[in-house]
Amino acid sequence: MEEERSLMRKIFRRVYWENLSTVLILLGVFMLLQPFAMWMYTYSFVVILVGTIGFVITSHFPD
Repeated sequence: MEEERSLMRKIFRRVYWENLSTVLILLGVFMLLQPFAMWMYTYSFVVILVGTIGFVITSHFPD
């Protein structure tokens, strides 16, 4: 039981998931501002939204 809890704490560390969410937000902003591909512009809002929601959720994870 203790090993399972330790594994879960290693997987759900705030630092890793917040960094991933930040990268998603930055990727979405890049997709929004680029002038090359319409499909990237189309999905940019969804990527920014997923990154923002992910950041809000992961900010409640343990340190």
